[in-house]
Parts: sequence; structure tokens; C-alpha cells
Amino acid sequence: MIGACERREWEEQGFFIRRGFAAKAITEAMWRRVVEISRAQWGRPGPAGDGLVLPESNLQGGDDVGEERERLVSKVFRLHRDPVFRDFVDSKAIIEIAEGLLGVQEIDCFLSQFIFKNPGAWGQPWHQDEHYFPFDRHPQIGFWLAVSEANLENGCLHVLPGSQREPVHEHIPDRRPNANVGYVEIVDHDMSGSVSVCMQPGDLLVFHSRLMHSSSDNESQGPRTAMVYHLAERGTKDGTPHTLVNDWMPIGDDGQGDR
Repeated sequence: MIGACERREWEEQGFFIRRGFAAKAITEAMWRRVVEISRAQWGRPGPAGDGLVLPESNLQGGDDVGEERERLVSKVFRLHRDPVFRDFVDSKAIIEIAEGLLGVQEIDCFLSQFIFKNPGAWGQPWHQDEHYFPFDRHPQIGFWLAVSEANLENGCLHVLPGSQREPVHEHIPDRRPNANVGYVEIVDHDMSGSVSVCMQPGDLLVFHSRLMHSSSDNESQGPRTAMVYHLAERGTKDGTPHTLVNDWMPIGDDGQGDR
């Protein structure tokens, strides 16, 4: 259920945090499974098999990592049909949050990604997720689960409270040489009112698809890991051209009505 304080934070700030949402066993299982997928799928073109593995552009060409390919991974997409990751997003607790915020009872998970944010990885510039979602219904909801600690040193998120009330701003390609594929940035808005979002493993950030957010570089010696899901009202028309990452899957009804 959505509490009164959470609803007020959602409406006024565009996000809220549930501390200690997921048990340690859940985050550890996610980590083990995504490492397995990363090693198995490394270098395969397209979303073959159990996930679409994308390398971290500015970490390529570094030291030999042997079998530990996950040390060079940026993100792994299309995970929400895998049992480990599906069980979480298809849980009663997640569905109740989504139903409470969207005001509907038929919901799809259309996007999932595990973020590695390895040592030395750059942050992601300011953006709104809705820029990537040319759909006919809005908003969508992001669920950002901290798998490891997220702090200022290892590149936590930064959000601009209240920016969900903004329209979708112009996004230009990330201006940094060798930026990750698909990275864009907002350059026409004042972000001086932003706040950092430090989280412990198991904490869950729930955020509006128009909320402006970014992350900083990982200057620590370990990865900053997170599992992210995006949910929308079922029946939403997806106008994304030639996407490899969106995969619409019903939740909360035993998988009936797959697209």
C-alpha cells in the first residue's frame, strides 16, 4: 500500500524511498545470477538468451579481467523474465505500489536493467526516463533497487525534486567522447536544487518517469550495483522505434496476456 507521506512525496517531489525493502538474500541472488548471465552472454550480438549485455565504453581496453567479464559490463537489459528477477517485480509489494500510483490494476513491466557501475565508470548525465518512452500513456514508474551501497564516492544517483512537473525537455547526445551507447543529457535546465540519493543494499527508490536525475562517476574501488524496473499501464502503445530493450510482460496475473 501507499502511505500518505509517500503519496505526498510522489506528488510534490516525484520520488520516495522505502528503506530496507528487499532482504539480503534477494540482492545476493540477483548479483549471483547477473554475473552468471554476464559471463555467458558477453560478446553475443542482440538480446540472445537470458539478457542483453552492454559493455562500459570508457573501461574497454583496460587490464585483462579473465573470466570476470562483469568488471567491464555497464548494464544488462531484458532480465524480468528470468525467475530471479521476475519474482521480485511480480511480488505483491511491488504491484501494490504500482497500482496505488497508476490507479489501475493491469500493469506491465516493460523494461529491466541491472547496472554495474564498476570502478572508474562514468556517471550518467541529467535526463528524464520519459525521453526514452514515446508512449501514449503516462507516467511510467521506475523502481531502483540498491544491490550494493550507493554513496557519493561510488556514484550514487542525484535527483531534482519537483522536476516531474516539467515537460520532457530536449535531450542531446552525451557530449563526452566515448560515452556509453544511448546516453543523452539535458542542458537547458537549472539543476542547482538537486539532492543526492544515498542508499543501502535493499533500499528501493520509486520515481516518476519525468523526474530529472543523474549519477556521478564511480571513484571507489568497488562496483555500485542496482537493479531497475520500469512499469506502465497495460495497453500502453509503445512508439519506440527498433528497440532491443523494451519487453512488455504482464505482472500480477500469472503471465496472462503476453504481448
